[in-house]
Amino acid sequence: MKADIHPNYRDVVFYDTSSEFKFLTKSTIETSETITWEDGNEYPLFKVEVSSESHPFYTGKKMMLDTAGRVEKFNRRYAKK
Repeated sequence: MKADIHPNYRDVVFYDTSSEFKFLTKSTIETSETITWEDGNEYPLFKVEVSSESHPFYTGKKMMLDTAGRVEKFNRRYAKK
C-alpha cells in the first residue's frame, strides 16, 4: 500500500446555516475554519445550506405551489377563441 495517498479522515462539524443546526461526524473534507464543540475540543467547521434539519423531505414541511392559478393562466392564454 502506498504511503501518503489517502485523505485525512477526521472529525468535522457541519453547520446548517439555514436552521442553525450543527452536527459532528467523520469526513475527509478540507476546511479552513474551526469551532469549539460541546465537549471542549476544537474541530474543523464546514458550512452547508441544507441538511436533514432544514430539507423539506426530512422535515415534512412541503412548499405549496399555486397550481390552480397556473392552470387558469395557461387556459386563458391558449384557449381557442
